[in-house]
Amino acid sequence: MADRHVDVLLIGGGVASASCAAALRDGGFEGSILLAGRESDPPYNRPPASKGYLAGTETRADALYHPAGWYEANDVELLTRASAMKLDAAGMEVRLATKETVRFDQALLATGANVRRLTVDGADLDGIHYLRALGNADAIRDDVPEGGRVVLIGGSYIGSEVAATLTSIGRRCTIVMQEEHPLSTGFGDTAGRWFGELLSSRGIEIHGGEQLERMEGSGDRVQRVVLAGGAQLGADAVVLGVGAVPDVMLAKAAGLELGEHGGVRCDSRLRTSAEGIFAAGDVCQYDSVVHGRPLRVEHWDVAVQQGRTVAANMLGADRAHEAIPYFFSDLSDWVSLEYVGPASAGWDEEVVRGSLEEGAFSIWYLKDNRLAAALSVGRSGDLDDARRLIASGADVGEQAAQLRDAGSDLSAIGA
Repeated sequence: MADRHVDVLLIGGGVASASCAAALRDGGFEGSILLAGRESDPPYNRPPASKGYLAGTETRADALYHPAGWYEANDVELLTRASAMKLDAAGMEVRLATKETVRFDQALLATGANVRRLTVDGADLDGIHYLRALGNADAIRDDVPEGGRVVLIGGSYIGSEVAATLTSIGRRCTIVMQEEHPLSTGFGDTAGRWFGELLSSRGIEIHGGEQLERMEGSGDRVQRVVLAGGAQLGADAVVLGVGAVPDVMLAKAAGLELGEHGGVRCDSRLRTSAEGIFAAGDVCQYDSVVHGRPLRVEHWDVAVQQGRTVAANMLGADRAHEAIPYFFSDLSDWVSLEYVGPASAGWDEEVVRGSLEEGAFSIWYLKDNRLAAALSVGRSGDLDDARRLIASGADVGEQAAQLRDAGSDLSAIGA
């Protein structure tokens, strides 16, 4: 027997739920909305955790998705420290960590992801950190004094962003990664070499093509990182940024269908296999009508857009999620990058537009002569054309020379 009933239950305290709540109210929905999340903070934007908040230039209030007072003003009930412990998909009920059972008419499953943890020797030493929440950023910033040595394991977003931020506030950073160049897993070696040179020029030591062997300490505290090749790197702290795993435990226990990419299987409307239950954010694997295949995308902006699509469909729109995935990253105040397309785009040709030497370029990733994705550094305007070409699926192979010409007008390509 449920303790109470709500019209819409938003399971997960991130931006997917927060954007869904806002879109429901903006769309005229007057029913009851309950947002329940496991974190102690209201929904917040995660990028500051590795950037401004980690650097100490942004506050917790700055990171919030909605300002203080928004939930009360918009009649959205917010429960923090209230994880969903059990989901009865058929009965449309959820038991919360508060021991309350809530019945719902419609629900959004947005439980996010958990950091991928390493089990190498020494992984339990003090001074070893993961970064997912604002509290993790507090611990990292406070753990190493100015001038201290930090080793970052992993050369993707977390490793590169945290290294840049900590370097900018006076820490000495080293990146260790399996790939040869930072950020090259998603952006390729051309971009990876450019980012690697930038990070190196700012004093960050990079060990590419290396494997972590173990971590050693003095007493309970980490002191060094040992690589498989034999190198030993002194460390006052270590930050592990080796990816995240979608948190599908609740969905799996409830019998929801899971997808081949590890997320909750959804159709193009972001509907799960259970009637009345949608998914968004890191756990959502959806049928992309734009890309013609299932996608699961981990990024703040994607979660926001999916939350809005779910709200529209809760209101009866019957709308496919057609937004082109968008990513952005800042490496301190040194450079900003933007990317459109799925992270696992796959490509067989790279076309560089602009100047790598001058630090203003875009890279166009082609697959079978069609645009799969595009990266921009200092050329944000190129992304509007990139979105159009990705959505259209136009053959651009014969116009690659025009793509390379930084001064050419791209509006006619694919028209």
